[in-house]
Amino acid sequence: MRSFLRKIVYHFPIALTKNIQYDRQTKKVMEKWCKKDSNCLDIGAHKGEVLDEMLKLSPNGSHYAFEPIPYLFKALAQKYTNCTVLNLALSNEKGQVEFQWVKSNPAYSGLRKRTYARSHEEIVQIKVATDRLDDVLPSGHQVDFIKIDVEGGEYAVLSGAESTITNWKPMIVFEHGLGAADCYGVSPEMMFELLVGKYGMSIFTLYGKLKNRKQLNKEEFVQLFYQGKEYYFLACYE
Repeated sequence: MRSFLRKIVYHFPIALTKNIQYDRQTKKVMEKWCKKDSNCLDIGAHKGEVLDEMLKLSPNGSHYAFEPIPYLFKALAQKYTNCTVLNLALSNEKGQVEFQWVKSNPAYSGLRKRTYARSHEEIVQIKVATDRLDDVLPSGHQVDFIKIDVEGGEYAVLSGAESTITNWKPMIVFEHGLGAADCYGVSPEMMFELLVGKYGMSIFTLYGKLKNRKQLNKEEFVQLFYQGKEYYFLACYE
């Protein structure tokens, strides 16, 4: 029922929530920049909403989806037989860790507890496998577009993807928000230094990129994070 209602709300003329607004903007970004043969990665695939768009826009590409929650992974693997679906939580190291499965609201699940919108979520700890993106992808596999939504663990995912990012220079849509990233000890200054300082990328808001606005400087990025004005961004090479 929740998925059905979400589909109905999604088609309203005005984005009723920030998440729906970001969903629409992500779709527009993909429509503008993904080609028929683009190779895409859906990191934190959940039920495959973004993966559907990847397949629609890039039917000739080779796509990977990553989902650590077992029942969601199984559903994805059964549905998307034309993609590589892996039961992994991408991070900056390989191992087995405790994962916070928010059973009452799975979209909030992650490697660590984060701030939750509701006060009484049902959380179950499960063991999941972690690995680095650089070590999971086949050697020489080109990557053109990446979506990362892992409830605060985005910095670790990006840290474990240095070779993939610097070699192939993909466009990356990623979440980075207060109440999630800070629960991992990650600040916007750290994220900016990784993406801009180390990888040489530029950061935009999704709206800003679609409207050809200039890239965010460090002060602007930090301010948007702490004021809670934006929590979805785009990184790319200009």
